[in-house]
Amino acid sequence: MSSSIQSTTKNAAPKLTLGPLPYYWPREQTLAFYREVARWPVEVVYLGETVCSKRHELRLADWIEIGEQLAEAGKEVVLSTLGLIEAEADLRAVRGVVEPSRFRVEANDMNAVNLLAGRGPFVAGPFLNVYNADTLKLLQDAGAVRWVAPIELPSAGIATLLRELAAPIEVEVIAHARLPLAMSARCFTARYHNLSKDHCEYRCIRHPDGITLATQEGEPLFTMNGIQTQSAQPMTLLDELPRFADLGIGLARIGPQSAGTARVVALFDAVRRGETGADEALAQARANEPIAANGYWHGNPGRGAAAVH
Repeated sequence: MSSSIQSTTKNAAPKLTLGPLPYYWPREQTLAFYREVARWPVEVVYLGETVCSKRHELRLADWIEIGEQLAEAGKEVVLSTLGLIEAEADLRAVRGVVEPSRFRVEANDMNAVNLLAGRGPFVAGPFLNVYNADTLKLLQDAGAVRWVAPIELPSAGIATLLRELAAPIEVEVIAHARLPLAMSARCFTARYHNLSKDHCEYRCIRHPDGITLATQEGEPLFTMNGIQTQSAQPMTLLDELPRFADLGIGLARIGPQSAGTARVVALFDAVRRGETGADEALAQARANEPIAANGYWHGNPGRGAAAVH
């Protein structure tokens, strides 16, 4: 297990983290992706399956092997657990992540928190939906030393929560990704292919960035990723990165996508190093992909409410 995480330091440049892969990619594509990640300027890499326990291109042993390679490259490695537990098999998968691992664990549901309590420091993941200091203190008492804020919590809400918290904690926010909006017992990808969830034929693997759903007017609305609903378009906090230290935020999470993730990481790294202005980096990001889901950060509806610069 790596050493204890220290509390966020004011005025320090945020660490960059790569979130767990939410999509189902072929084995070789996944392995090649993480070989590239080893050379990226991210300090923390989250690994593992967070969406569907039926996905089997990589097993836990494979994720641990990837983690060992990334650790040798100087990365902090965290193993993430499932965000929705539906059956005993899912719980066994969570136990498999929690019990033998030499890496820190990100708990994404309360079953994982209960298994991790008293075993050492862990990360409270974004699917725990923590919105107040009392709840976060309960997680701290169980061993949480880092908290990934839920996507709906605005920057002002994060600042208020931290002021009310008695003990310090590392804070991480999702800074660039298609927003993880919800988990459901129903598999939308299977339904899209007219298959049952139990006989889905692993069709997620055909959609490396999920399936975009549009309104009747043809405007992108959601991305369907198995049992997960995401925003159709990514959000980015590139322009907000210089404010993170003042808000008490020490880590900025970037979500993996099948193309362009390295470019996004490079933009974030350039901003935190002061090599590129935040507004200029935001303009470059918007030139590469549509960004229209920044509203939650500003206390507005999430979709189509990106700040204008």
